[in-house]
Amino acid sequence: MEWGSVFAQGLDYREFLAAHATPDQRNRWQAVYDKVAFSPEQRELLAGFVREMRVLCIAGAWCGDCVNQCPIMARIGEQNPKIAVRFVDRDVHAAAQDAALMNLGRRVPAVVFLSEDDAECGRYGDRTLATYRQMAADRLGPACPTGIVPPGAALMEAVTSEWVGQFERIQLMLRLSKRLREKHGD
Repeated sequence: MEWGSVFAQGLDYREFLAAHATPDQRNRWQAVYDKVAFSPEQRELLAGFVREMRVLCIAGAWCGDCVNQCPIMARIGEQNPKIAVRFVDRDVHAAAQDAALMNLGRRVPAVVFLSEDDAECGRYGDRTLATYRQMAADRLGPACPTGIVPPGAALMEAVTSEWVGQFERIQLMLRLSKRLREKHGD
């Protein structure tokens, strides 16, 4: 898969919602977006990223897991201009979705992390560990949440922390890359 080409077709957060979400879905995403909060340490960490990283999120505006996570990714991207987050609709970009299958399923959100020159650095997605732990503890509710009710504060904090950790992992990979260190002279 030519991830750089897919990334180039991606939309920023607001463009994605304008193109693919109903008014009710936009309201659900906004409710989560408004609740995303970073600790001072997380803000400092994200602001300190020096390598450009491209983050491609394959999502569905209708998907509860996307409602609960994509606004976090958008907010992370707002913390540093070196972080470019783009969203594509999984049905519009079916080939990209098929290239990012998880457990042989078209699960979303599916995130592909890219370097500045579009080399794939990693993938993450569908749900964070904190979300799976909560689902296992609850053993109730739908298999795919609706996104009607935003996650509670503790889960939101844990999921945000896990996403920040994934962005940090890729940033460290990029910073320590021999290829990129030679290119940037550091």
